[in-house]
Amino acid sequence: MDRQQEFVLRTLEERDIRFVRLWFTDVLGFLKSVAVAPAELEGAFAEGIGFDGSAIEGFARVYESDMVAKPDPATFQVLPWETGDGSHYSARMFCDISMPDGSPCWSDPRHVLRRTLAKASEAGFTCYVHPEIEFYLLRQLTSDGTSPEPADRGGYFDQASHNAAPHFRRHAIETLEAMGISVEFSHHEASPGQQEIDLRYADALTMADNVMTFRYVVKEVAITQGVRASFMPKPFSQHAGSGMHTHFSLFEGDRNAFYDSEDPYELSQTGKAFVAGLLKHAREISAVTNQWVNSYKRLIVGGEAPTTVCWGHANRSALVRVPMYSPGKASSRRVELRSPDSSCNPYLAYAVILAAGLKGVQEGYELPEPTEDNVWSLTEAERRAAGYDALPYNLAEALAVMESSELVAETLGEAVFDYFLRNKRSEWDDYRRQVTPFELSTYLPML
Repeated sequence: MDRQQEFVLRTLEERDIRFVRLWFTDVLGFLKSVAVAPAELEGAFAEGIGFDGSAIEGFARVYESDMVAKPDPATFQVLPWETGDGSHYSARMFCDISMPDGSPCWSDPRHVLRRTLAKASEAGFTCYVHPEIEFYLLRQLTSDGTSPEPADRGGYFDQASHNAAPHFRRHAIETLEAMGISVEFSHHEASPGQQEIDLRYADALTMADNVMTFRYVVKEVAITQGVRASFMPKPFSQHAGSGMHTHFSLFEGDRNAFYDSEDPYELSQTGKAFVAGLLKHAREISAVTNQWVNSYKRLIVGGEAPTTVCWGHANRSALVRVPMYSPGKASSRRVELRSPDSSCNPYLAYAVILAAGLKGVQEGYELPEPTEDNVWSLTEAERRAAGYDALPYNLAEALAVMESSELVAETLGEAVFDYFLRNKRSEWDDYRRQVTPFELSTYLPML
């Protein structure tokens, strides 16, 4: 038994923890959990916990359904929910999914990201990630098609106490910090009820685990405050969508491979090639970074979200930005991808984003000139004339581009690639069948 396992078992006894939740994620990014008693955990470390993989979205067919969840002791954290007497009673660990013979499950999103990180490691790189996660606080969740009501009327950076959950962000941050997830910033976003919490950078696998934990914690804390949290990309027609602007950097040991003090923008050739890879493959990876029908209601002109494949420095209308908050600070040089939304599967999203950037580095892609245009103000004809490609307009277009992408197919692996396409095509077909209130109010009276 290794030291991390010994630490977990000792902590369970010392903290009187009564349940351990073993977490993993399905292909669509939904959190799955099985609870075990502390007495069973030593056996789980040794042999894992068996389960029916065919019951998990995208994992297996019925005739190959036996799978094993093996807890990763490095992810152990006590859940900061308390019993009536104030004592902790549960903890969580993320799991790696394997087949009965011990081989990795190729449909496990965590394994998909591990494979891509292994390729980065072979090239000498460690990938660090820093996400800015937006979401809405709502008075209640609705499933009958009616518009939800924001929990407050605040605006960008508002400090005022609002009429619901005024201390939500403080409680959420305290909970995240108690679980070892460092928060860098938090503030009210531009739209009523919209919040943003930025996580301090971590390696990509740890951050994907953190994002899954973040979404769980935020929803749980919201309930204690009498409201509900939603990571739906665009719940309101009249308000901005919720994105997850994500900063990436590659390190070679302790050296930031994106930094070059001699470059006007302090961006190295490696950094430039990484950005060029993101731009070249942006359309191919969109179905993964923006995986829902609703995701493309956010990615429209006028929605304060990227719509065009281009890059810039201070330009927030660009798909990729190179922030200059800390000039001369080597460790701070990073690139920001602005298209992902906060409801994506972070394991798959980080995998395809990293794969696209690495492809640019390995193939020596040339970075085009940065755009200084406010792309949102340009007409479609003006954008075409300037040579800007458009991001996919809807999920169907994104899937069509993804289907022909060798990079995405190789990164996700055959099982995840095929399942993802089938599941999302079904979602698109279901959406196309719907007759919307817009159609009824517009066409029924006049046709």
